Amino acid sequence: MFLNYIKAFSVKRILNNRLQNDRRNPDSGFVKTVGIVADESNLSTINDLIKCLTKVGIESQNIFVIAYSDKVKQTRIKAYPIFSPKDLNFNASFSAANVITFTAREFDLLINYYDVEKLSLLLISQQSCAKFKVGFASVDNRLNDLIIKSTIKNSSVFTQEVIKYLKILNKI
Repeated sequence: MFLNYIKAFSVKRILNNRLQNDRRNPDSGFVKTVGIVADESNLSTINDLIKCLTKVGIESQNIFVIAYSDKVKQTRIKAYPIFSPKDLNFNASFSAANVITFTAREFDLLINYYDVEKLSLLLISQQSCAKFKVGFASVDNRLNDLIIKSTIKNSSVFTQEVIKYLKILNKI
């Protein structure tokens, strides 16, 4: 219990420093690859988001999803790769292979599909090699390039707004 507190404190401090020093410029190229970082509780609406992205012209094999779960149960069937707080080290790096490959992959668009700030979700979003990041307004403003003021409960509004602004920015 005490070690988890120290780990969380250390990771929060490292993440805050990284976000303050982050000076990326969003790319203006077209979106061909999409990464989605989601909380496991929101996985039911991810398929709707993927369908909308494929309707716009993004191929389904170029959409990658990774989900966060507070507790990973081994007996459950996993539709997407899942990571948990156990995969996070004290020095704010991940030990799971699926997280390392996800963050190393270059995405044209990263969708942060969570509206509750959880340390692991924030860190994987910050570490991602994405050229353009989209997320909810309830999450740290320094993390995303495009912020949509909506909630997870209104997932269709979020999806429509993302598509609308990507068309305005000539990304799709």
